[in-house]
Amino acid sequence: MRRCASRLRGSGVKVTSVVGFPLGANAPETKVLEARRALRDGAREIDMVLNIGALKARDHDLVARDISGVVDTCREVGAVCKVILETGLLTDEEKVVGSRLAHESRADFVKTSTGFGHGGATLFDVALMRETVGPEMGIKASGGIHTGDEAREMIEAGATRIGASAGIAIVTGKEGGQRGRY
Repeated sequence: MRRCASRLRGSGVKVTSVVGFPLGANAPETKVLEARRALRDGAREIDMVLNIGALKARDHDLVARDISGVVDTCREVGAVCKVILETGLLTDEEKVVGSRLAHESRADFVKTSTGFGHGGATLFDVALMRETVGPEMGIKASGGIHTGDEAREMIEAGATRIGASAGIAIVTGKEGGQRGRY
């Protein structure tokens, strides 16, 4: 983290770190410590994985406390906080509740997935998240986006950021060769 932050200093590129990877099962206090460490080491954006087990168990108080702790930690230093829902593992109702809790906790973004679980961003999920959080909150569509057309469709559905390993293909329109070589 420190090396990335040092090398990117002055470039305008923000270093991002994830906390609670992969399923968000860490205790809220652990996520806060992870976030503090990453921020101290130079991260300026934190992607936190929502506690999927707690959401599925309908322990909304724990999920809200979990999100609020990391959001508050980010706000202390002016960093951005994105809450990853891992939509491929959730019902539509859980996606709505998770998005609502992130919005109420003042997170900057909700994000579709980590890339760890199955599934990725879908147009339906992005539109559902947008409907839930309203027009002001950011939405990051992440996972399974391979072309410029797919990225545009996600933006039209309500995404304000795209997360994709196929960034070069999306921007240039060129297909990658073996192992992502362009």
